Amino acid sequence: MARSDASTPNAPAPGERHWDDHPIALTEGSGTHRRLRAVSAAAARAGIRAGMSVAEARAMCAELEELPWNEVAIAGAVTEATAMLLEASPQVTPVRGAPGTWWIGASGFRGTRQADGARGTRTGERALAYALHRIGTRWHPTTRVAIADSCVTARAATWAGVSFRQGGDARSLVCIVPPGHDAAYLAPAPLALVPMDDELRDALHALGLRSLGSFAELSPENVERRWGELGLSAWRLARGEDRRRPVLARVPTHPEVEAELATPAATVEPVLFLVRAALERLTTQLVGDGRAIATLAITLTLDDVRGALPDARPHTVTREVRPARPVARVQPLFEHCRSLLDRWTLTAPVCAVTVSVVASAPLSGEQGNLLSTQWRDPAAVDAALARLRAELGPNVVVKPVSRDTHRPERAGAWDESGSEAKLQGLEHGSSRGGSPMSSRKEASPLPEKDDGGTSEATTRLLEQPESITVQCDDEMPRLVLWRGQRFVVERALGPERLSGDWWDDGYRRDYWRCENGAGDFVIYLDRATDEWWLQGWHD
Repeated sequence: MARSDASTPNAPAPGERHWDDHPIALTEGSGTHRRLRAVSAAAARAGIRAGMSVAEARAMCAELEELPWNEVAIAGAVTEATAMLLEASPQVTPVRGAPGTWWIGASGFRGTRQADGARGTRTGERALAYALHRIGTRWHPTTRVAIADSCVTARAATWAGVSFRQGGDARSLVCIVPPGHDAAYLAPAPLALVPMDDELRDALHALGLRSLGSFAELSPENVERRWGELGLSAWRLARGEDRRRPVLARVPTHPEVEAELATPAATVEPVLFLVRAALERLTTQLVGDGRAIATLAITLTLDDVRGALPDARPHTVTREVRPARPVARVQPLFEHCRSLLDRWTLTAPVCAVTVSVVASAPLSGEQGNLLSTQWRDPAAVDAALARLRAELGPNVVVKPVSRDTHRPERAGAWDESGSEAKLQGLEHGSSRGGSPMSSRKEASPLPEKDDGGTSEATTRLLEQPESITVQCDDEMPRLVLWRGQRFVVERALGPERLSGDWWDDGYRRDYWRCENGAGDFVIYLDRATDEWWLQGWHD
């Protein structure tokens, strides 16, 4: 567990006093009912305590600076600190109701147990403690870190200072309780270092019990008889028996990072902040193993009525992110995750987020050529397309594909490119608009112009054929009326009769390509209804 008295990452400039050296109090309430919610170390040295009224506090320290308690600012700072603590451990949980305190999972360091002089502590855990301390000092110069088998012992060790600390490091305020020594470590600690009811603490003081060790020596029968279940729970904590854990007691089958938000968030911004920090840790871990991320899973724990029911499991929702190919860089992966979260409709505030690697692949050795303008980074392309989808919605990044049919309006279609087609068709991709036939060269269903040879023309089709009026001479179109305009047909090539699809939507049409000074356009006569339609035009 790591504790920092600061709730903001702003460090003082060289030679400048830290804010904790000034008498400051955070207050809540209004008018004469304002009470102190938290105080700085300088204010505490002046005898000011949380819970006092503002008048009582100012009577003890006239220079006291009063600031309002800001839940949003504190939650944002806690979220930022949580993201940075993920650098040291993938399991980080802010302690509810105690801003500036985190539970950090250290179970993954048990495999690195080695002798550490006469103390018998584990060098892997010591390295973790110093890493947490280094991160914590970005917020507060006297950050305290403690590692123990139970949460209650770790928290007591951070509050203990040097009064009864065993095996601690006074210079860096890092304390590691040897395995199996929690009860012995807590024995000389005062009762105030273990959470318990004030009435119970006063009763113990009245009986002459001042330390946790003296409380732990009482028999459980007497404790339960006098103070019931609450007293028995405090008695277990005094013995170092704490069932609380910073994370679930399990070993993940895939690399993952878990983090809780200080307060439930109704928007995705705090979630994105933690997701990016998680991706940085996961990619670093996998690159070290020569692997790349093929599939990611984001699990959001929702703070709603369903999860608040007695004995109910937390309400979680999981979505997967699958890049076009395995990626080992943070930015493309983050763009995919942001695209997913931007489309994710939250039905309740988010209180925790888990990012896990579902599948990985060997790391590719492909590198770009600095001097080649033809090389493209597939991961960057895929991330850019994912971002476009997030901003504009589905079916906006598409490519034209041809279909095996003679009917022109069905011969091409827009396809939202899949994993491989996305990259292969990038040069032909576009924002959706018009017909897919307008993005590809298609041989006309009509005879080519007699210009001394054959040539290809680009067919541009309307989204839907439009009804027109046609005047004919000997069944050959001579005048076309469309959208209130008259087009004189200088030359008409046709007809070319197409029919088919009787099993779906049968058609019988006579197609004509009509030449006009303004251009060539394609019309057809529907033999089933004897109506004329404009299909499109040729470039």
